[in-house]
Amino acid sequence: MRELDRPEAIIAILRRDDRILVIRRGPQTRRSGYWAPLSGTIEPGESQEMTLVREVREEVGLRARPVAKVWECDTDDGLYLLHWWLADVEPGEMTLEPGEVGEARWIRPEEFLQLEPTFEKDREFFERVLPGL
Repeated sequence: MRELDRPEAIIAILRRDDRILVIRRGPQTRRSGYWAPLSGTIEPGESQEMTLVREVREEVGLRARPVAKVWECDTDDGLYLLHWWLADVEPGEMTLEPGEVGEARWIRPEEFLQLEPTFEKDREFFERVLPGL
């Protein structure tokens, strides 16, 4: 790994009807307790789409279908490069991975801004990027 390389992650904007899935990050995650869309680090040899499908299955037990990459940004601490993807999910019951996901909710996009705590870049996505999609 070159010195300038840094880890990359996907953010999964999972859609079902007019709602987006958000989670409260579980006790084994960085910044536990924050509300955010599902996310996960891209493993060596994985595409962004493969990471999205794997992370959704691992964290909430749903099958996701990546639709389109819609945004890219750094994390607020600059440690990760984030790739934001819209994805559809098949019907089914969620099975939360308790170390990663403390709680999960299907919300309308405007409801995200009422949740606390949240990451600065997530708020920017819900305020500025998502309304234009």
